[in-house]
Amino acid sequence: MRAARFHGRGDIRIDDVPEPATRPGTVKVAVEWCGICGTDLHEYLEGPIFAPRAGAPHPLTGETVPLTLGHEFAGVVSELGDGVRDLRVGDRVAVEPYLVCGRCDPCLQGRYNVCRSLGFVGLSGGGGGFSQFVVAERRWIHPLGELGTDVGALVEPLAVAHHAVRLSGARPGHTAAVFGAGPIGLMTTAALRAAGVERVIAVEPAEVRKTKAQAAGAEHVLDPSTVDVTAAVLELTGGRGADVTFECAGVDAVLKSAIRATRAGGTCVNVAIWGHEAAVAMNDLVFGEINLVGSLAYADDHPATIEMIAAGLVDPFQFITGRIGLDEIVAKGFDELVGNKEANVKILVRPE
Repeated sequence: MRAARFHGRGDIRIDDVPEPATRPGTVKVAVEWCGICGTDLHEYLEGPIFAPRAGAPHPLTGETVPLTLGHEFAGVVSELGDGVRDLRVGDRVAVEPYLVCGRCDPCLQGRYNVCRSLGFVGLSGGGGGFSQFVVAERRWIHPLGELGTDVGALVEPLAVAHHAVRLSGARPGHTAAVFGAGPIGLMTTAALRAAGVERVIAVEPAEVRKTKAQAAGAEHVLDPSTVDVTAAVLELTGGRGADVTFECAGVDAVLKSAIRATRAGGTCVNVAIWGHEAAVAMNDLVFGEINLVGSLAYADDHPATIEMIAAGLVDPFQFITGRIGLDEIVAKGFDELVGNKEANVKILVRPE
C-alpha cells in the first residue's frame, strides 16, 4: 500500500509499504481522511522531535524513522480481528491514535494520555493515517454513526479542545479567554461555546485568524499588538478577570498575559506543546492563587466529542480549509501550511 513517510527533516516521501495485518482484538480501518497536525508540521520542519530517531526506538513499537505520519484520521472498517463482534465491516469510525503500556501508574489511574511510555500512531510507529490502511486495538476505535469521515478526521483535534475545556471546569456563566487562534485555539473556542460558555474572549494578532475566531464563537477578539490585553480583559469582566484562560501558543509573553488575565482563584490551562523551557512569573500565580493546569491530548474524550459534533453544538466544516490527495501532501499540504499558515486550519489528506 502507499503511505507518506517521514524520513527526516524536510523529507516526506510516498513509499510502498506492506499492508498491516489484523491481530486478535484489533480492527483494520481503510483510511478516508487524515488531517495534517501542527505536530506533523514541526516534525517536517525541525524533526525528528517526537518521532524516534535511529538508534533510539520507541519502547512500545521498536520503530524508528522512517515511519508513516498522520494521527488525525477516520475511515471505514475493512476487516475485524478475532474477538471483535460489536462492529461491522463498512462502519465509519474515528481512531484514537494512542500507544500506551497499560501498566504504569498513570495508565492504572485512567490517565493513559500521560502514560510513561506514551506514543502516538503516526508519530511513534505502528502505522499512520497518511496511508491506505491502519490496524488498531478495538479500544481505540470510535463509531461515527451518521457523521462523515471528513468530519471524523476532526474528532481528534476537537477532542484535544474538549479535554482542555473539561479540565478547566468552565461552565455556563463563566467568562473564558483563549490566547492564540491557531487550530487548537479555534477549536477550544468552539468547544467552550458547545459547553455553554457564552462569553469567550479570543486573543490573536493575525487578521485572518481574528475573523476565524469570531466564526468559532468568540464574542470579543483582542489584538495584543494594539491593546493591553490584561487591562482589556479586566474591563470586559468588570475588573474580575476571566474565570478560565487557555494558553494555546507556547509563547512566554502569552502565558504571562493569560495568567494575569485570570481572576483570583481562577484556572489557566496550558494547551500548547512548548518548543523551549517556559519562563513563568510564579508570583503572578501566588498572588492571585491561580490554578495553572497542564492539558495533554485527551483521555476518554472521543465519545463525548463525537456526540458534541452530532448534536450540532460545533460546526466542524469551518475548520476544513483544504482537501488534497496523498501525492499532493508535500506541495499542497505541508508547504502550504508553512507558507500560508494563518489562512489554514485543517488540510485533509485522502490516502486512497
